[in-house]
Amino acid sequence: MHSEIREQPFEPYAELLKYQQAMQAAGRYGATAVFVGSMRDINEDETVTAMELEHYPGMTETYLHTLGVQAAAHWDLIDSLILHRVGRVKPDDAIVLVAVWSAHRKDAFEASRYLMEELKSSAPFWKKEQTPEGERWVENNTAGY
Repeated sequence: MHSEIREQPFEPYAELLKYQQAMQAAGRYGATAVFVGSMRDINEDETVTAMELEHYPGMTETYLHTLGVQAAAHWDLIDSLILHRVGRVKPDDAIVLVAVWSAHRKDAFEASRYLMEELKSSAPFWKKEQTPEGERWVENNTAGY
């Protein structure tokens, strides 16, 4: 189970391939569930030109690691990967990558969804959007369901 905060842009599919090849589990997993979240250029009917993602160093990394451990305790997982951006992002930039490997799709789908919903609802990240009218803090995440 690996989780990491990144201050620099990343290409999620290249990271996925690199991690999957390094974990040397070929033949053990029958399911890989992947979620890539990227920045939209609109929120609450307003244009968003950029966003600043902030976190508490140390606390956020611990939280992400704990999520991975909790998912592995609840579902039959072979491995999981969480990468999350902080800093300034622009529309279309990848913000988060969640990947889960399991022998079967049910565990992979459910664990992946759990990780994403917990990241969206509970992880200690703060977002400040840049709009044509100025900056604003994001008070609520959009519903994921």
